[in-house]
Amino acid sequence: MGAVDVLSRKKGVIVGDDVMNLFKHARENAYAIPAINVTSSSTVVASLEAARDSKAPLILQVSQGGAAYFAGKGVSNVDQYASINGAIAAAHYIRSIAPAYGVPVVLHTDHCAKKLLPWLDGMLDEDEKYFKQHGEPLFSSHMIDLSEEDKEENIAITRKYLERAAPMKQWLEMEIGITGGEEDGVDNTAVDNNSLYTQPEDIYDVYTALSSVSPYFSIAAGFGNVHGVYKPGNVRLHPELLGKHQAYTKDKIGATESKPLFLVFHGGSGSTKEEFAIAISNGVIKVNLDTDLQYAYLTGIRDYMLNKKEYVMKQVGNPDGDDKPNKKYFDPRVWVREGEKTMSVRVKEGLSDFNTAGQL
Repeated sequence: MGAVDVLSRKKGVIVGDDVMNLFKHARENAYAIPAINVTSSSTVVASLEAARDSKAPLILQVSQGGAAYFAGKGVSNVDQYASINGAIAAAHYIRSIAPAYGVPVVLHTDHCAKKLLPWLDGMLDEDEKYFKQHGEPLFSSHMIDLSEEDKEENIAITRKYLERAAPMKQWLEMEIGITGGEEDGVDNTAVDNNSLYTQPEDIYDVYTALSSVSPYFSIAAGFGNVHGVYKPGNVRLHPELLGKHQAYTKDKIGATESKPLFLVFHGGSGSTKEEFAIAISNGVIKVNLDTDLQYAYLTGIRDYMLNKKEYVMKQVGNPDGDDKPNKKYFDPRVWVREGEKTMSVRVKEGLSDFNTAGQL
């Protein structure tokens, strides 16, 4: 049975029970869905193209900085104005175009630290407005990341946000245990390594607090994860720890299923296929990809510009003649497309590595 068989909405942005059923299908069939950070219509279509060609579901997400970029760098971000409006614009664009690619898409927002909660508040305002009109939230899910706060505060604030999302059957992802490195202005490069590894008791405390509110949540647990790409050996991942989290919670709640938790893998760029496989076997249903895809997008444009250098230095005149026009070389639709193609190839690689390809 393919993923579309458990969905009421077969293509486009899915919400509510469809998100739950997709994640259950992923957990039961040992695959994880790549979550792609998108910053423009170009990166959106590059990702969707890969999912369509791979016959796979996909998660598209915007970060706070990515959302501001979607709005345009000329828009002020005082009080998260650009980030809120950019996220809303991205959501409406993705909702409009995703059905054309024939795949189910989870529309998500990435890390929201405590200082960025006004961004999340603004998006939830729009979710509730959209819900009143359409019976579903604008976004499928959001992430709240209070991993830098103490555990009690993290869980308490996360629970309050889940209480707000629950009436809309909106999914909420939370993080406990810090992801190292730096992303979108949150710098964890200097944290104690012990903070990168979440304890099973902490995961159970999260589960207990949130499951009494709603079943629509997932946990990003730290197992040595670091944002960005680093030299081999500099990052020590222990995805086998996720199995201990599952076993501990299973035992505490008396679950019949072996993996009662929905887990998330952050800092996925640069990780090995074996590390992904172990994580997925232990109930990871979502893997974030960003850095690798940024570089992949660059390579297409970089190589095009290097190869066509003599054709893009001026509007008229190239090695074929001083009077030859160069419009067909410098037209953004040409060179931007090269970035889309190389990014799409890298997304397909992720879909293959995470066993997502062919799951529809």
